[in-house]
Amino acid sequence: MLKKRVIAVILDENGKVVQSVKFKHTNIVHYDTRHAVEAFAGWSVDEIVLLNVSRSKEGCDKFLETLREVTKHCFVPVTAGGWITDEGYAKQLLRSGADKLIFNTALLDEPELVTNLSKRFGKQCIVASIDVKRNDCGHPKVSVDRARRDTDLEPIAWARRAVKLGAGEIFFNSVDHDGARRGYDLETLAALCEAVDVPVIGFGGVLTWNHIYQGIEAGCDAVGAANQFHYQEHATRRAKSFLASRGVPVRAEGQELPRA
Repeated sequence: MLKKRVIAVILDENGKVVQSVKFKHTNIVHYDTRHAVEAFAGWSVDEIVLLNVSRSKEGCDKFLETLREVTKHCFVPVTAGGWITDEGYAKQLLRSGADKLIFNTALLDEPELVTNLSKRFGKQCIVASIDVKRNDCGHPKVSVDRARRDTDLEPIAWARRAVKLGAGEIFFNSVDHDGARRGYDLETLAALCEAVDVPVIGFGGVLTWNHIYQGIEAGCDAVGAANQFHYQEHATRRAKSFLASRGVPVRAEGQELPRA
C-alpha cells in the first residue's frame, strides 16, 4: 500500500517565513527561512513546498539564494515555485536544488511553458497549484495570481486540464479556508481527488491533526499545512503519529509524542 505523505508548506518572502490568512501575509513567523527548513527536515517530514510570495519579481534572486542555502543540508524533496514565468528561471530553480516545480498563474497565462518543462524534465517534476475561491453564489471557482484574479473556471475541469498540460501532481488550496483554521474544503477536495488520476495534495485551513486525517479520508495522497506546523515543536512528527494511530500508512512516523 502506498504511504501517505505529510508536507510542510513554507511561504518565503525575501528570506523570511510569513503567515497567510486568505492569501494576506499577516506577520512574520520566522526571520530566516533556513531555520524553518532545518526544523522540518529533522521532524520526519516527507517533503517541503517552498513558495516565493514576495510582492514583486525583484524577489526572485533572493529566493534563489535562499533555495540554494536550504537545499545544501535538506535531505527531503523540495518543491519550489512562485514567479515562474520563463524556462530560464525554472531551470535556475532546479539548478539551485529544487526537485519539483510548482505552477499556478502560468497554467492560465503560459500553458506552453508548463508543457515544455514537463516534456523536458518529466511529469513528476511538475506540480499544478490550484487555488479555489467560492463566488457569491457559493460555487467554487479557480483564482490565479495570488488569488487576485478570479475566473469562472471549475476546479475539476481545471485540474484535468493541468494534467493534460503535463502536471504530475495537484496542489489544492482553498482561499476561503486559508488561515481560517476550520480544515480543508473537503467537498471540493474530495470531488477533485475523484476526478484526476495523479496524486493530490490537500492544503489550506489546518488547525487540528484530525483536519489532516479528514484530508486523507477525502482521497488525498498527501496532506500539507503551513501556519499550524510552524507553531508546535515536532509538528510533522506529531501529525504522522496521529495518522498512524488512525491506521493511515505513513513513512517513518516517529515515536509517539505527548499531547501539546
